[in-house]
Amino acid sequence: MQVRVRTEQQRPEWKTRYAVRSGVEGTINEFAHGHGMRRCRYRGQPKAHLQHVLTAIAVNIERLSTRSLTQETPSPRPPTALQTFLDQQGIPRSKSWRTLGT
Repeated sequence: MQVRVRTEQQRPEWKTRYAVRSGVEGTINEFAHGHGMRRCRYRGQPKAHLQHVLTAIAVNIERLSTRSLTQETPSPRPPTALQTFLDQQGIPRSKSWRTLGT
């Protein structure tokens, strides 16, 4: 079992999938260890949610402030499996999730 899993981990498809997870895990680690998100400062779900949202905004501002003005804009992310499926089936998809309710 372990040998099969390790050989699968050497395949390029697996490495591509894992690269996404690795980026997300880094962000979660930054929140948990760098910004004290393991413990909530407030009681109650609405206040805890507000703390999470405000911390996320602060982290985004911090990240944007460290980028140089001459830095290139990153290339767009590759489409997800759902987006690829919708394209293959000819089903139009909205540009943003914010437009779904309108």
